[in-house]
Order: sequence, then C-alpha cells, then structure tokens
Amino acid sequence: MIDPRGQRFAATVTTVVLALVLLTGSVWLLAAQAGAFAVGAVAGVAASPYGRFYARAIRPRLRPPDEYEDARPPRFAQGVGLVFAMIGLAGLVAGWTVLGYLAVGAALAAAFLNAAFGICLGCEIYLAYRRTLPRLTEVSR
Repeated sequence: MIDPRGQRFAATVTTVVLALVLLTGSVWLLAAQAGAFAVGAVAGVAASPYGRFYARAIRPRLRPPDEYEDARPPRFAQGVGLVFAMIGLAGLVAGWTVLGYLAVGAALAAAFLNAAFGICLGCEIYLAYRRTLPRLTEVSR
C-alpha cells in the first residue's frame, strides 16, 4: 500500500521532465526518465527516485494520508511509461523524431492527467485487465 499523494508528486515531476524533453529534444533527459520508470516498474514505485524523494523530503512534512492505495496499478503504469519512453528514445536516436515526439507526448499527456486530475491511465488499464481476467479464464476452461 502506498500514499497516493506520492504518485501525484511523481507524476508532476514526470510531467516537467517530459515537457523539457519535448522542448529540448534531450535524449539524455529522456533516458533518465526511462530509468526512473524502469526502477518504478521493477522495484516498485516507492523505490523509484521520485518515490524516494517524496518519502524522505515531502511526506514527513505532511499529515498522514486519509487512505492508501494498492501499489500494483501504479507499478504497472510505470511499466507503460517505460514502454513509451523506450519508443521515444528509439525514435529520437534513430532520427525518427516524429515517432519519438509522439511517444514522449503520449507519456506526457498521461503524466499530466495524473498530476493535474489524479487520473492514472496506466492504473485504469491495469484495473480493466484485472476485471476481465476472471472472465478470460472462465472462457478458456
């Protein structure tokens, strides 16, 4: 279980980073963001650089959260962000800038929705998958 405010904080930082990537075309900055996504997807969102910073520097200054949320949907969302960041990296490195910028723009849009409105698209995809999984296993029996 995780503090949902940490996810909004991470989404805000991600929004800024990805906007800077679009403005500068920095492959290195996008690679750093991809690394942050990778840590969040593999080790969990609390272990990601933004999650660690939130836990150490920001959360101690706040009151406890009203509720906690399951860490699995945000972890899945980090994996989705990683896929888009990797597509963006591949596009920018290969000279396919339109592909690179489209992938970064999609990740930026998703991060902004989470930061501004608390809507986590990757989390919603995860939850939809989990809702349909029981029906898929029933059909295969």
